[in-house]
Amino acid sequence: MAPSASRSCAFILTNTAARFDRWRFGVAGQPFRSCGSVSDGKPATGQTVVTEKNGPVFTVGINRPEVRNAVNQETAQRLEKELSAFDQDDTLSVAVLHGTGGHFCAGYDLKELSQGSASLKLKQDVTQGPAPMGPSRLRLSKPLIAAVSGYAVAGGLELALLADLRVVEESAILGVFCRRFGVPLIDGGTVRLPKLIGLSRALDLIMTGRPVGAQEALAFGLANKVVPDGQALQAAVELAEQISSFPQLCLRADCNSAYHATFDSTSFTQAMQYETDHGLPVITAESVPGATRFSSGDGRGGKFS
Repeated sequence: MAPSASRSCAFILTNTAARFDRWRFGVAGQPFRSCGSVSDGKPATGQTVVTEKNGPVFTVGINRPEVRNAVNQETAQRLEKELSAFDQDDTLSVAVLHGTGGHFCAGYDLKELSQGSASLKLKQDVTQGPAPMGPSRLRLSKPLIAAVSGYAVAGGLELALLADLRVVEESAILGVFCRRFGVPLIDGGTVRLPKLIGLSRALDLIMTGRPVGAQEALAFGLANKVVPDGQALQAAVELAEQISSFPQLCLRADCNSAYHATFDSTSFTQAMQYETDHGLPVITAESVPGATRFSSGDGRGGKFS
């Protein structure tokens, strides 16, 4: 869990806020509307989470721009509900998580936390959700992409780590900003970050709480792609559309096997067995039809379409 970066919090670099005061654009440069949005493409007021289905792509937007998308209990519950529903929906293949109003997420809402830890209604058992930030304890079976703009700090960083891939804008800032306020990482930050970028680099960020820019995040492997400001959502949706065009059973089996080998496997042999057990059923379902398409001329020369 991690704190909000509201105006009253000293750790926000206020001189950068104006750069992010804009709405993100979707496919082909058109406003990417969320369900319940008004006619100009901006998210409707009063909804802490806004969503949209666009073919096999599902977008989930944190919609509390007045506090740089800091997450409170209501927002956490909505995020967990929406991503859980996405994972169960057979018509959807890839989700994109983003923030409205120019910031991804500034962490947990410190104003709510200041009322006392009882307001969090925390459960000791991590198998019982939602987590403080909402979906951070989930193990999704489908790809999730984070479109990161502005601040992705503290618990917001932990939400970005939930994603399989992170598309990051040039002026975005990531970091464990909760360090200076004594708020621990209990939304997977100490679990996912070392696996993603290595223990030494993870400890650097965890211990110092320093800000990390987009290019350093790319060098670390924390960001997968850096795009110009204002283009993270569009680029993430385009990436989601590309990924959703591939045979999905095979893609999910490979990705889930990689996660198993990273987090759950007790040995090399066990990881190899898991890969084989979950890969073999795909051969009949997708590999044979894929080989038939290839024999007919599809995909020659490395073409993907």
